[in-house]
Amino acid sequence: MNLLRDQSAALRTRSPLAYLQGMSRGSLRRALHIDLLATVPARVTSALLLVLVCVAQPSYAVEAQPKLDIGKGGQCVEDTQWMRKNHMHLLKHGRDDALRLGIRDEKHSLKTCIECHASTKDDSVTARADSFCVGCHKYEAVKLDCFECHSGTRKSAWLQQRNAK
Repeated sequence: MNLLRDQSAALRTRSPLAYLQGMSRGSLRRALHIDLLATVPARVTSALLLVLVCVAQPSYAVEAQPKLDIGKGGQCVEDTQWMRKNHMHLLKHGRDDALRLGIRDEKHSLKTCIECHASTKDDSVTARADSFCVGCHKYEAVKLDCFECHSGTRKSAWLQQRNAK
């Protein structure tokens, strides 16, 4: 019985192919009897899964960007890739400078972003799922908390609605 335990321990440490090739019929029967072969399918499955993940990775690496309503669009105040990566830092530091120091940077303000990127359909960056801010934040699975306090509509559109009443 100790010999069988030693064999099974040695067999578990080998690769799945060596595990199957190194067994005699008697060893195979004993292994079946003590359920050692239950680990072989799991090992083979995990090896195949690893190979599939490595081979299939390039097809998943190219993801389509979300379709956004960019409003007026045009030339942004900074490079598009740079803004995707750093806009939250601009807004955060702009907020801190405005609240603590009274410095307002119009070029990188939230108001400037909204004026340019609010939809031409509803004058908002938050009204629909494909709106500029909501669509991107939803795609990246990031909480959008700017508009808990700030309005997501264009100031000019808001003034027109107010004056129409």
